[in-house]
Amino acid sequence: MPPKKLAAKVAGLTSSSSKIQSQSKVSRRGKDDDESRMGDEDDEWMQPKILMKPDDQLDLNAEELKEEFTRILTANNPHAPNNIVRYSFKECCYKMKMGVDQLAIHFSMDGNMLHKESDEGKRQLTRLGLGDGPSEQNLSEMEIPAEEDLEVEVEGEEAEKDAPKEVTVTKAPEAAALRNQFNYSERASQTFNNPYRERGTSTEPPPRTNFSSTANQWEIYDAYVEDLEAQEKAKEKKKDKDEKDKKSRAIILEPTSADEIFTRIGKPAKIVERMVNQNTHDEIAQDFKYWEDQSDEFKGNEGTLLPLWPFRSEKGKKFSVTAVVFNPIYDDMFAVAHGSYDFLKQSSGLICIYSLKNPSFPEFTYTTDSGVMSLDFHPEHPYLIAVGYYDGAVAVYNLREKNNTPAFLSSAKSGKHTDPVWQVYWQENDLDNQLNFFSISSDGRVTCWSLIKNELQGTDIILIKMQPDNDADSGVGMDLACGTCFDFHKSTDYLFLVGTEEGKIHKCSKHYSSQFLDTYDAHHMAVYAVRWNNFHPRVFASCSADWTVKIWDHNYSEPMFTFDLGSSVGDVVWSPYSATVFGAVTDDGQVHIFDLSQEKYEPLCQQSVVQKKKTKVNHLAFNAHYPIIAVGDDRGNAMTLKLSPNLRKAVKDKSYSKENEIAKMEKLLELVREPTSK
Repeated sequence: MPPKKLAAKVAGLTSSSSKIQSQSKVSRRGKDDDESRMGDEDDEWMQPKILMKPDDQLDLNAEELKEEFTRILTANNPHAPNNIVRYSFKECCYKMKMGVDQLAIHFSMDGNMLHKESDEGKRQLTRLGLGDGPSEQNLSEMEIPAEEDLEVEVEGEEAEKDAPKEVTVTKAPEAAALRNQFNYSERASQTFNNPYRERGTSTEPPPRTNFSSTANQWEIYDAYVEDLEAQEKAKEKKKDKDEKDKKSRAIILEPTSADEIFTRIGKPAKIVERMVNQNTHDEIAQDFKYWEDQSDEFKGNEGTLLPLWPFRSEKGKKFSVTAVVFNPIYDDMFAVAHGSYDFLKQSSGLICIYSLKNPSFPEFTYTTDSGVMSLDFHPEHPYLIAVGYYDGAVAVYNLREKNNTPAFLSSAKSGKHTDPVWQVYWQENDLDNQLNFFSISSDGRVTCWSLIKNELQGTDIILIKMQPDNDADSGVGMDLACGTCFDFHKSTDYLFLVGTEEGKIHKCSKHYSSQFLDTYDAHHMAVYAVRWNNFHPRVFASCSADWTVKIWDHNYSEPMFTFDLGSSVGDVVWSPYSATVFGAVTDDGQVHIFDLSQEKYEPLCQQSVVQKKKTKVNHLAFNAHYPIIAVGDDRGNAMTLKLSPNLRKAVKDKSYSKENEIAKMEKLLELVREPTSK
């Protein structure tokens, strides 16, 4: 090598070594400075700690310091409610929800990361221009070569110190790329194979019998003849069937009247209408069947009435309800009479027969020329209804007949009443086995009406004569009193009570038409209703316009109980399931339910059942099978109400019987009579 080239090479090596040494010195000085700074900071933190004590800190002794306080950490959310109530449709009541979500989320964010090797990731990298470039992972895996691995070549014969130099850098061999743990999964599973089972069944072979016979020509001939006769009979049956089909088609093609069409589709249409109404009023039907007021357990003896279906008719809006009677055979059916108690505004009348299965429209409707003031179902023939009119006539309707006219109607020739008929009552058949019923009117007559062929024949049973206060026995020459109500004894059919407009109650008999068995000075105003008890033979109840309801023993002239209801009492009815329970309605729109065995002075329930003020409730009726009552007001509306459990305790009693009810009432009467006898 020439000496010039060798000198230039040595000069280049010395310059490079001096640069490397200067860089190493600078890096060492930087490290020393950092260490000195870290030492100063450590000295600051190594200073002794001073305990800062608050001024209001308590000074505790050794025993108090040793006392342990236990704290229990739970995963329950303190802000989560613990009294959530939901309605259970299965049990038809509100129940508390036991499981409450205790999870509290403080932060939530939906991620949108994509794998780089997925189709969507590749499309985004290509869109950003990074599809062919190095990824971040490859950049992090690249290694920078050390100084010893650099090979420097100086080109040129005469190299100067400030002349530029070309340096080539060779990369070290790249390390093997690691497998991405998020892009690799290896799973293995093994399922349990159920063991094979073999099942076999064996049946008994069908019974077999051996039959053998010989056939001759006559047997073969007889078999052919029988087969021919069977074919002829089949042809005749087919002809008869075709003729019947032709006749039915001809009948269908003939024009039919509206009545014939109604007879064909009337029953299916009623069934569909009832189904639609039951679906519409499903909640009321569920209450009627299953509702029991749970609050009765906390009310003592008090009870409530739950309103069920309202029954209204477009034709009956302008009338007042004058009578409500349940059918004795069909428990879901009841009749409502529509008339008017305003004597200056008399017009026509209406009879509506309703069913609990169809509260939207009456099953039967009868329009009358005069106002209907009373009605009654026959106890053995539920399709017969006796009706009393405002003009004094009485009639009998047959629900089986489709016409709107009564089957029997009284006239002036047969001796009809001259004043309104306030009450009618069916009785047992007479000696000639003829149907008969009784009626009472303001003309002072109690008349028996017998159904003979196609007419009604009336016979006066008793004339209600007005008696003066000074001499009750002298009734000669006296005017007739106005009869308002009557009721026949439940077991003694010839005994009955009569209420008058003067406030007196007369005990009468069918066998004595000229005099009364007894007279009670019951009320100061008109008697609106008098009812024998359904169980006890000596007890009856009465109500009047003087705001009182009185309970009587017919052997005594003074009442056993007297209740002042604060308004005119329109009706009083004994319950069919207990001897001590009765109900009454007043002109202020309230229903009162009493149970003498539970409370002798106050009603168990006093509830308003009208929607508008100044609406009067006129009449009341108990259902003999279901725990409901029906009431009617002076606006033509009828309402059904369900009794709560406290109002019908006698039915739920295991010892319930007719004898026990009679004994319960007898014991009550003895307790009432003891103070009076003393």
